[in-house]
Amino acid sequence: MSSRLNPYLSFNGDARQAMEFYGTVFGGRPTLNTFGEYGDATAPGADRIMHATLETPAGYTLMASDTPEGMPFTPGNTITISLSGDDDDQLREYWAKLADGGSVVMPLEKQMWGDVFGMCADRFGVSWMVNITQG
Repeated sequence: MSSRLNPYLSFNGDARQAMEFYGTVFGGRPTLNTFGEYGDATAPGADRIMHATLETPAGYTLMASDTPEGMPFTPGNTITISLSGDDDDQLREYWAKLADGGSVVMPLEKQMWGDVFGMCADRFGVSWMVNITQG
């Protein structure tokens, strides 16, 4: 798989409804995963969307999630650029350059779903997520 660049939207509890709506707009059905699927199914917010993807017939990819419990939701700061793929070296190089002079929100490291993932804001304040698919 080559690397891909696409928008990643943040919501405050209505990511499921938003992604289903975007499916009616652009076509396709979203794939939805909850926080409970990857953690404690009884924890507060377990039914919220941890990750959603909508692949459209036109070739568009839209990703989204609900803001996790305990993290601030700030309207106006609800879009992040997502870089994902399986080219480990290339994506790590992108990560290093994006994080240089910026701030790391979540270090680039192995996550509970098996991939290497990190979040940062570059020196211009643009939010980025990097996900490196593992085997």
